[in-house]
Amino acid sequence: MRVAFTLIGGGSGTGGYNYLLNLLRVLCHHESERVTPVLFLGMDVPQGDASPFEAVLGLEIVRTPTLNRSGRSRILAASLLLGVDSNLRDIFRMHGINIVFESAQFFGWRLGLPVVAWIPDFQHRHLRHMFTFKGYWKRELGFQAEIATGRTIMLSSVDAQHDCERFYPRTVGRTRAVRFAVPPGQPPSLMQARAVADGYGLPAHFLFMPNQFSKHKNHFMVLDALALLRSRGVDVVVVSSGKQMDERHPEYFPKFKAKLDSLGLHNQLRLLGLIPYADLAALMRASAGLINPSLFEGWSTPVEEARALGVPLLLSDLPVNREQVGDQARYFNPHSASELADAIAAMPSLSDAQRDHALCGALDAAHARVRQFAADFANLMIDSATKPHST
Repeated sequence: MRVAFTLIGGGSGTGGYNYLLNLLRVLCHHESERVTPVLFLGMDVPQGDASPFEAVLGLEIVRTPTLNRSGRSRILAASLLLGVDSNLRDIFRMHGINIVFESAQFFGWRLGLPVVAWIPDFQHRHLRHMFTFKGYWKRELGFQAEIATGRTIMLSSVDAQHDCERFYPRTVGRTRAVRFAVPPGQPPSLMQARAVADGYGLPAHFLFMPNQFSKHKNHFMVLDALALLRSRGVDVVVVSSGKQMDERHPEYFPKFKAKLDSLGLHNQLRLLGLIPYADLAALMRASAGLINPSLFEGWSTPVEEARALGVPLLLSDLPVNREQVGDQARYFNPHSASELADAIAAMPSLSDAQRDHALCGALDAAHARVRQFAADFANLMIDSATKPHST
């Protein structure tokens, strides 16, 4: 089964890019006998973005000017007005594609190939106030186009699957939840992890919050919780990493920084900004636990990475978080700073032996989840390619 993929996201470091890279790696490693992924890239994709994909053994890569960034609006216009961009359709046919994986794009209803559309979540429906009028309808109309053309809809959680069928009843019977998992790779030793933490000047006990500064990630409540803890005489450090910019809300991080300054909590909340990806696992291992206060999640990658390392989890009480990790986390109301403060104060300091023991069990479970992820995705592609389709 030859499955076509196109680049997701704006380049390395973005969520969509990392999701795609991880997906293609696990497919090539675990499902190479059933699925051959073919990645189509524009000629203008920087080599730095293409190189990680080129290193994936078994992945076929096709470079074509049809998918250059400058031509995306043409493809979308042709897909909406004519039902297909004929150049793209011909390229897929030339390379023997059986089915197309579509995300944050729309290839029309006359593509002549079955299409599986991935919709990660419905944040715009749950947090409409965080979207501009244009942003909401751009997202909504894109989903409506995919749904109207009879595509199979892939979701990242059962929670999102329920949302999809509730918000868009026409999708009932056409949805499938495929929960993604992250290979743990070679985890750093505690000594290696501590060396990385020392390089950032971090204390022996800290909580790690690797969330980019998007408004729905709810960073302000962490400041309120830390202020409460300080008033109780409890000294706790939360370390934050991630992109310090929300494109939809550019004022968000400056307001956060201003509040951090006014509260004088610089010692309690350390801002690292963007850090090398390799350092994330080390700081997770060195931390007392991962904290995610988000108001909404589709299926959290940092949570998936942390649980693969056996790191204690402190999560906002969302249905999708409970679906993802069950009773392996401590939960708090994402609207209650006092609940979060209590939960932070109660986080224990694990011994090195306890951390290594947790890692061993977590690695086995993570590898099992990765195999299941690959199998579920391959099954979905095969099932969708062999049933009647409308494109």
